[in-house]
Amino acid sequence: MFQLTPMVRNLLIANVVVFIASKYLLNLNLLALYPIGSPMFWPWQFLTHMFMHADAGHIFSNMIGLIALGPLLEQRWGAKRFLTFWLICGVGAGVLYNGLRTYEVHRMGQQLETFRAEPTGVNLKDFVETNLPKELAETHESAAVKLHDNPGDTYVIQNELAQLERVYEASRDGAMVGASGALFGILIAFGMLFPNSLLMVFPLPVPIKAKYFVILYGLFEFFFGIRRVPGDNIAHFAHLGGMLVGFIVLQIWQRNRTRLY
Repeated sequence: MFQLTPMVRNLLIANVVVFIASKYLLNLNLLALYPIGSPMFWPWQFLTHMFMHADAGHIFSNMIGLIALGPLLEQRWGAKRFLTFWLICGVGAGVLYNGLRTYEVHRMGQQLETFRAEPTGVNLKDFVETNLPKELAETHESAAVKLHDNPGDTYVIQNELAQLERVYEASRDGAMVGASGALFGILIAFGMLFPNSLLMVFPLPVPIKAKYFVILYGLFEFFFGIRRVPGDNIAHFAHLGGMLVGFIVLQIWQRNRTRLY
């Protein structure tokens, strides 16, 4: 049985209320976090995206993590410090991830304009190899070969340009939602402050110490963050951003000899 502490309970309620409202009552799309430069971007989204979730499975997994790890940290820090840490990690993860997304979208836009100005096989290959997973990039290889062999092929150019524009617009206007950045900050704090606590984590058959679980999970997120997998819409680098921000905050608090209990 989970023992909910006051701030964990409040965060749980806030997330559930916003999720229900966004799914069944109101259009809250502008609370999600869009890349800077998107017509949908607003500064408040660095905070509000933390209370938005894509579906029931998404909010369920995040809230399970919150109520499993959060109470011990709140008991150690107090409600105000726990909330401060949660918000800093969530906002920090959003800032770091959105900075990376903004850079990627800007680079994609530049490569798109380069192909539009000079629709060559080389420029097409540069775009798809830089911005698409290998499995999807391969579908454009034949078009790149055709443009190399027949420069100025209008049909191929128009077809590829339309596809690249759709890829760019989908990336530019794609939003990030969820409390995962904040949760991963909580995860690394738990691993640092309760390193030898045993965790039962599905599908592992035996308990694992928190410090080892944090390391393995961080490596997992890094691997899938750099390895583009078709259909994977998880913001792995936002998770890593939350862990990084959480680690930095803890180091600052400890350096300032701020009590962590």
